[in-house]
Amino acid sequence: MEECCSPLVAWFDFPVGGTFDPLLVGLYFARVQLGSPPREFYVQIDTGSDILWVSCSSCNGCPETSRLQSQLNFFDPQSSSTASLISCSDRRCSSRVQSSDASCSSQNNQCTYTFQYGDGSGTSGYYVSDLMHFDTILGGSVTTNSSAPIVFGCSNMQTGELTKSDRAIDGIFGFGQQDMSVISQLSSQGLAPKAFSHCLKGENGGGGILVLGEIVAPNIVYSPLVPSQPHYNLNLQSISVNSQTLPIDPEVFVTSSNRGTVIDSGTTLAYLAEEAYDPFISAISAAVPQSVRTDFSKGNLCYVITSSVSDIFPQVSLNFAGGASMILRSQDYLVLQNSIGGASVWCIGILKSQGQGITILGDLVLKDKIVVYDLAGQRIGWSNYDCSMSVNVSTTSSTRRSEFVNAGQLSDSTSLLRYPINIFRETCDIGKDSGIGCTDTR
Repeated sequence: MEECCSPLVAWFDFPVGGTFDPLLVGLYFARVQLGSPPREFYVQIDTGSDILWVSCSSCNGCPETSRLQSQLNFFDPQSSSTASLISCSDRRCSSRVQSSDASCSSQNNQCTYTFQYGDGSGTSGYYVSDLMHFDTILGGSVTTNSSAPIVFGCSNMQTGELTKSDRAIDGIFGFGQQDMSVISQLSSQGLAPKAFSHCLKGENGGGGILVLGEIVAPNIVYSPLVPSQPHYNLNLQSISVNSQTLPIDPEVFVTSSNRGTVIDSGTTLAYLAEEAYDPFISAISAAVPQSVRTDFSKGNLCYVITSSVSDIFPQVSLNFAGGASMILRSQDYLVLQNSIGGASVWCIGILKSQGQGITILGDLVLKDKIVVYDLAGQRIGWSNYDCSMSVNVSTTSSTRRSEFVNAGQLSDSTSLLRYPINIFRETCDIGKDSGIGCTDTR
C-alpha cells in the first residue's frame, strides 16, 4: 500500500562495535563519516551528553594511538571542502550560549565549547558545520551516499581519562535531546524522526544496532521521561528481588538536583543511590544459597561458582512509573571477573553512588535490550532482546510504517575494531558539567 498524505522520513543506521565488558572495552562506539571527502571516526555512544565531537588536528592532550585501534583519526576542517566554522554571530551559536553548550571568543569570533564529564575528564574546542554521511533506509532500500549538514565539536584540548590511550577513540557521540544534538538537528531539518534506538549486544564480541528511528517490537514497555531534565531521567519507584519489593523509601528515587534515575549509555556499569544499595545487596545475598562461596574484590561482593549463574542468582525488577518494569537477569547485574580452575568469579556490577542519591543505569543493565528513546512522545521504552537478530524500525513519523531490517545488513558491526586488551576500569559519564562524579571501586 502506498503512503498517503505525509512525507516519508528516512531512518539512519550507524555500525556499532565495542562491549559492556570492562575486562575488554567497557564502552560501545559507532562509526560516523564526516566531511568531504568523507572520513571515518569511531565515537562513543553516549546518551548522557548532547554534543557530537571528534578530535581535531593540532589537539593538545589528545591521544594519538589506542589499544582499540592502531591509529586514531583527526578531523581537519581545512581538508574538507564542505566544512565551515561557526561564528559567534551565527544563531546556532548564540542560541546555545545561554545553555552553556557554547561560548564566544572575541579574539577570533569563533563559537567554542568546554565540557566537563562526570568522571572528571574534559574537552574543549570549537564548532564546525559539515556533512555527515549515512547508511539510510528509505522505502525499504539501502542508500549509502546520503548526507546532511550538521554542527559538531572540533576538539583541540582533552584532559583526564580522555588523554589515556588504553581505550581511546576519536570522540563522543552525544545523544541528548538538546538542540545541538545530532538527533535534534536532523529532526529539525525534517530528515529523521525525533527518536533513536539501540540494541547493544552483551555476548559474542558485542556490537549491536544503533538507528535514528524507532525500533518497534510487541513486548516493549514505556515509561515517561521526567520533564525539564538535562538527562534521560525516569521515575524509578521500587526495586524487587524474586518478586519481593525491597524496603527502600520511594523518596530515595525522586528526581531533584542531586537525585533521580538516569539512563546513560556512556556509563559502563551501573550505580544505585546510596540508600538503596545496602537493601539491594542484602536481598541478593539472602537469595543466593549459603553453600556458594563469597569473596571480595576491592570492596565489591563477589561469588565463586561452578554452575550457571542463572541457576543461582535471583531475578531483579526495576519498577518504573507507568507500570513499566525492567527485568534484569543475573548477567545484567553481575560481571565475570575471572575463572579459577573449574570455577568462575562473578562480582556485583551495580555499584554504590558514594555519598550521592543518583542512580545510573549504564551498559551493564542496558545491554541485550531494545531501548527506544521516543523524544517526540517524551518516553523511553525497552524490551529484552537478542541484539544479533533482525529488528523492525518505524520509518515515518505519522503513519509509522515499518521496515524489516537485519542488524548486519549494512555492515559487520562486530569487526569494526579489534580490542585485545585487559582493562577493569569503570567509566561514569553523565554529561557535561553534571556535578555527578563516579568512583571506580574495583
